[in-house]
Amino acid sequence: RKSVLQLDMRNTKKALIIPAFETLRYRLSFPKSKAELLSMLDMGTLFTFRYHVWTKGHAPTNFAKWRTATTPYRVEWEADFEPYVVVRRNCPEYDRRFVGFGWNKVAHIMELDAQEYEFTVLPNAYMIHMPHAPSFDITKFRSNKQYRICLKTLKEEFQQDMSRRYGFTALKYLTAENNS
Repeated sequence: RKSVLQLDMRNTKKALIIPAFETLRYRLSFPKSKAELLSMLDMGTLFTFRYHVWTKGHAPTNFAKWRTATTPYRVEWEADFEPYVVVRRNCPEYDRRFVGFGWNKVAHIMELDAQEYEFTVLPNAYMIHMPHAPSFDITKFRSNKQYRICLKTLKEEFQQDMSRRYGFTALKYLTAENNS
């Protein structure tokens, strides 16, 4: 809450990034401080979010920098970036095409970047993802070729819409997609 006020969220286009971590344990004593979280990272009780399956999704957060950061720092958009963010109420909504599993956060962050939101990592905030059974939709994504084809089609349609809305500036999204 303090960061929202200090960073003038009401009058600026900022997306505050909450660094995400995960545990493979079903029971965890939530760290009460950043120092405690760092200790748990070093002991292997916690990991950076999806480090073992989807590193690209949170890599731009720059966890190495976060470890020692004492003030908010800016990061740049990269392909497949899907951090957890705090934004103003009047920010772009999630694209309704992406329901179930796949590309909902990626598309939202891409839209925020296209609208020139500044991505600012909070140095003392964090969240921890707890393990749970796979959702119905991720199971379908993994097992059903048609689901993956549909998602690919929706991604291409979204990118074409981005090109129409944002013109030249949206080219970086198409280029990044082709290189990833």
